[in-house]
Amino acid sequence: MDLRSTYDRIAGHFAATREYAWPEVESFLADRRGNHGLDIGCGNGRHTELLADRTERAVGVDLSRELLSEAATRARDNGFSAEFVHGNASALPIRTESVDLAVYVATIHHLSPRENRVRSLNELARVLRPEGVGLVSAWSTAHDRFDRESGFDTTVDWTLPGGETVPRFYHIYSPAEFETDIADSDLTVARSEVSSGNCYAVVRGR
Repeated sequence: MDLRSTYDRIAGHFAATREYAWPEVESFLADRRGNHGLDIGCGNGRHTELLADRTERAVGVDLSRELLSEAATRARDNGFSAEFVHGNASALPIRTESVDLAVYVATIHHLSPRENRVRSLNELARVLRPEGVGLVSAWSTAHDRFDRESGFDTTVDWTLPGGETVPRFYHIYSPAEFETDIADSDLTVARSEVSSGNCYAVVRGR
């Protein structure tokens, strides 16, 4: 299952159903400012838009070129300035120690295997400035739709208008596993929680 082709296929419908930022991201960014902001797995740019309001330069990175096009359209329509760059979360096209504020939400759970997920966390650590801070999130077994205690791989279908289903790979984290992966990376955790069925961690580079 190719992640890029999956999201290229559903990009238009996905973007149309993802208008608003997550409250947890709004809360994370509310009192923070910086020079450079980074949205890893930016999708249609809804969180990049928040970063653009709180940083001098905001960059969104995504594997799907179609989603990047949707994000650029959103920026134009909503009147905010950001750069949208094609790239992989496991090998970010971003300079080392250049980012003040980062959001990496609802993306790491699409990566496989575990080594790629931890590598992406290391990449986040690499690009954060010494005083930089990031927010990481992933789907969790704590969500009502899952009746499991341990993390597991699965597919979750996206249903397009007309009824076509497009399977998407997910690794559903247990909260303990999420904390373990971050602990095994180059990040340090300032705070972690489970909210709305998702694991969240506020992180800094080491």
